[in-house]
Amino acid sequence: MKKLALVFWGFFMTVTGLWLLADSPIPDPLNYFSFRATYVQYTGIVSILMFATAILLALRPKVVEQPLDGLDKMYRLHKWLGIGGLTFAVIHWWLAQGTKWMVSWGWLAGQQRRQRGAPDLSGIEQWLHQQRHLAESIGEWAFYGAAVLIVLALIKAFPYYWFHKTHKLLAVVFLALVWHSLILMDSSYWSQPLFWISVALLISASLASILILLKQVGRKRQIQGVIQSLNYYPGVHVIEGSVQLEPGWPGHEPGQFAFVTSEQAEGAHPYTIASAWDEQQHSLTFIVKALGDWTRQLPDRLQVGATVKVEGPYGCFTFKDSPPRQIWIGAGIGITPFVAAMKFRANASQSNAPLQEVDLFHVTSDYDQGAIDKLTADAKAANIRLHLWVTPKDGRLTPDQIRATVTDWQQSSIWFCGPMAFGAALRQDFIGHGLTPQHFHQELFEMR
Repeated sequence: MKKLALVFWGFFMTVTGLWLLADSPIPDPLNYFSFRATYVQYTGIVSILMFATAILLALRPKVVEQPLDGLDKMYRLHKWLGIGGLTFAVIHWWLAQGTKWMVSWGWLAGQQRRQRGAPDLSGIEQWLHQQRHLAESIGEWAFYGAAVLIVLALIKAFPYYWFHKTHKLLAVVFLALVWHSLILMDSSYWSQPLFWISVALLISASLASILILLKQVGRKRQIQGVIQSLNYYPGVHVIEGSVQLEPGWPGHEPGQFAFVTSEQAEGAHPYTIASAWDEQQHSLTFIVKALGDWTRQLPDRLQVGATVKVEGPYGCFTFKDSPPRQIWIGAGIGITPFVAAMKFRANASQSNAPLQEVDLFHVTSDYDQGAIDKLTADAKAANIRLHLWVTPKDGRLTPDQIRATVTDWQQSSIWFCGPMAFGAALRQDFIGHGLTPQHFHQELFEMR
């Protein structure tokens, strides 16, 4: 999370620095209207460039996945950029539209638009001047559309099916905002790095928007498959499915996930892969808990022999680090990446490869004996110490209880997958007790 914060604020400060090279933060003469003209430009530029970067991340570019520690972190940055872009868009909208209202209400005396110097491009400027009114109207309505769509995306109760459909409309809205921005960007910026960097970023993001609208996201990483088997564990509301893949899957590491499409109208959903890769079998196992509208329907909708589309693999939650031992904490369906890791360790142990010592804490509020028996068998095969924590019986698992169980925890790294609040509390407590921050790994498995 610290790395994401540094990237986000670094991006913001870079854009601000480029703007400061192109304009003065204190206009001369300084009055409300000169201030408005200057900061309409600033807020508009920051907003559109945040939106542009968020759009580029929506393509799931492989080149930045590793530097950002996985697609889950990329989507978190995508979310922050969307919220940041909307925040600056609101300020931009108020400076532009609110001023007109205040003049009409008599709160401000009207004033002619400030004239600013520009390069000798009078022909282009004349054409841009003719487009201003249309660009302002398009920008205003595009802002309303972006605000509604982003707010809907942030509402957890908004069904994923409709989120999947409506969120793509932001690509259309973004293209309208690009037109608005390029027409209305101050011509005095044209000779500055800000302008050329902005143009390059906006063109790239516009192409990305077109790819999104054409449903080309992740196309080169998609493989067809057929459901081989399905098992339902009613006690924990979990369905386990095995998918036989066509040739072309590049293999995966334990802890990675994939997007799976079983019905085209519903779209792709991310699921952690719960099996180690076997070059001979070419199959994947997914374990899915009924947590939302769609996942609750899976036992009735899925059937053996049905065709699915699998895209991936994604993620960097792959258990690679240097401490001599690891502590794994899987809460609820967060146990899934650890199941895959145990399968991998069981295979690796047969080749006598050196492995780190591991304690696995599985925290669950539900209980299904069949599922627990499989988990226990996997832990035994992987030579892992399993600590089962059933919260209705054992209460909440605390950091003190983990430290009491694993006395040499300071020589360990911690890998957590589960509810965000639980992970944040564990991270804060262990780091407060001296754990190196880089040794706490958390899967941010929220794609919206």
